[in-house]
Amino acid sequence: MKNIVFLIIGTFFGIVMFKSEAASWFRIYEMFLFGSFHMYGIIGSALVIGTIIVQLIRHKELKHIGGAKIEIAPKEKGIARYAIGGTLFGLGWALAGACPGPMFTLLGAGFGPIILVIGGALAGTWTYGLIKNKLPH
Repeated sequence: MKNIVFLIIGTFFGIVMFKSEAASWFRIYEMFLFGSFHMYGIIGSALVIGTIIVQLIRHKELKHIGGAKIEIAPKEKGIARYAIGGTLFGLGWALAGACPGPMFTLLGAGFGPIILVIGGALAGTWTYGLIKNKLPH
């Protein structure tokens, strides 16, 4: 039953991503050229909503579906890890034209070639797992 709830939420998220054109390569291209506010509005809205939800979770001490308290681990401070990781993420996003959420949205919408990008993302994640302990964190 719990998995069905997650499937419904994921499907709804995918529909919202597709209908808002957040999964559109052209919208992402516009964003990187600073040609439109569309993607910045979507990302900014997600940032504001996410910040509000995290603050609610912290202050109201909300519990997850299993009944345990939701705990958000504090993040380590540092510039290099976020600058390097953000740059790699942005380069992959610009090269593929999609970040992880829209990749699965595009696959669900029937864009078959995106499976190559998903395969590349999985290979990158697997490689990171292999060399994780040798990287500066």
